[in-house]
Amino acid sequence: MEQIQKIELINYLTGFISDSRKKRFDEVLAQRTDHLRIVLEDVYQGHNASAILRSCDCFGVQNIHYIEGRNSIKISADVDMGSSKWLNIHKHKGHENNTLDAIKELKSKGYRIVATTPHKNDCTIDKLPVDKKMALFFGTEIEGISQTIFDNADEFVKIPMYGFTESFNVSVCAALCLYELTTRIRETVPNHLLTEDEKIDIYFDWLVNSIDASVGLIENFYKDKSE
Repeated sequence: MEQIQKIELINYLTGFISDSRKKRFDEVLAQRTDHLRIVLEDVYQGHNASAILRSCDCFGVQNIHYIEGRNSIKISADVDMGSSKWLNIHKHKGHENNTLDAIKELKSKGYRIVATTPHKNDCTIDKLPVDKKMALFFGTEIEGISQTIFDNADEFVKIPMYGFTESFNVSVCAALCLYELTTRIRETVPNHLLTEDEKIDIYFDWLVNSIDASVGLIENFYKDKSE
């Protein structure tokens, strides 16, 4: 669908939401970023994946990638709290090496691949540069990131820990990373917010997902327009 068509439909569909909902859409969209993307590789516990989605929404990160190898993403409504319908969730599945496909796709879009792991000492999260776009990878709850990510990551990052336990829960790790990185991105990176075209695409999706019978309304819009 052309952008001009989406703008027409946005102007039409906003008539079916309240002024307060429209104001909230505008406020949230104005703070969304695509400078950082979160990538989950085979996270198999639904409450962990759902908690990460919720954190992404809260911190204004719009795009999340889920690599389905042995496991499919499971979203828990009680944990997710509806956050997934406001996010763009990209699934990588159906190929021999979904992880490598995801890495290649993200690199083609200009993202550097940053893998989270406690087993390398490259950089701690508070020292990780945020000037360039990054895709932050998280592995499974037990095994962590795969060998494919180890072999293809541009950088590795960890959260400093001072106890006996080897690692944080993956959803806790993601939340800590999101807070640290989005704070510094917002403070130091110019032009980290969405482009106008990206805003149009997302705003349109939000309207369609939040209005009952939106498909029928769009059909009526074009029917009336053709008469």
